[in-house]
Amino acid sequence: MRGALIKVGQLEIRYLVDGAEKGGLGVFEMTVPAGAIVPPPHSHTNNEECVYVLEGTLCYCVDGLSRDLEAGDWMSTPRGSTHHFLNKANAAARALVIMTPDIGAQYFHDVGAVVNSAGPPDRAKLAQVMAQYGLTPAPAGTGKPAGPANPPAAISDRRDDRSNNHLTAIEKPWSERTGTSPGA
Repeated sequence: MRGALIKVGQLEIRYLVDGAEKGGLGVFEMTVPAGAIVPPPHSHTNNEECVYVLEGTLCYCVDGLSRDLEAGDWMSTPRGSTHHFLNKANAAARALVIMTPDIGAQYFHDVGAVVNSAGPPDRAKLAQVMAQYGLTPAPAGTGKPAGPANPPAAISDRRDDRSNNHLTAIEKPWSERTGTSPGA
């Protein structure tokens, strides 16, 4: 069963699996409208994240590496890596986000309460909410986390290096990688 829609500014989040209560895996669907540049660059102290694009094109940036992900592409974010995404296209993008351990739907409700209030968002309140869930905003213009982080020594495009599966990765659909369909 699909969860209720959570609006955080321009983003729409719909939780499919909320693993926060037991510290497990979480899965949510995210819709990013055309032209959106959200969320701001940040890192996760305790979580790894994977974004799998379902529809449209999403520019995903991890530790300074940017990729335009299309339907079927994915990119992962190791714990401690600074990341954000934007939609440079003229149409909305939809993606599945998988996080382990999960921060949970409540995080998005709490951030939404700050971001969706009248007037510009209170950055201090937003940083406080983020900190409660182990997220660290990157200082403006740096693309690097504000606090201590433990980014990976390298970032890998696994199409070239399949041995480093713990590093940031992008994948193309099976048919594009092999010229065949799965099971063929």
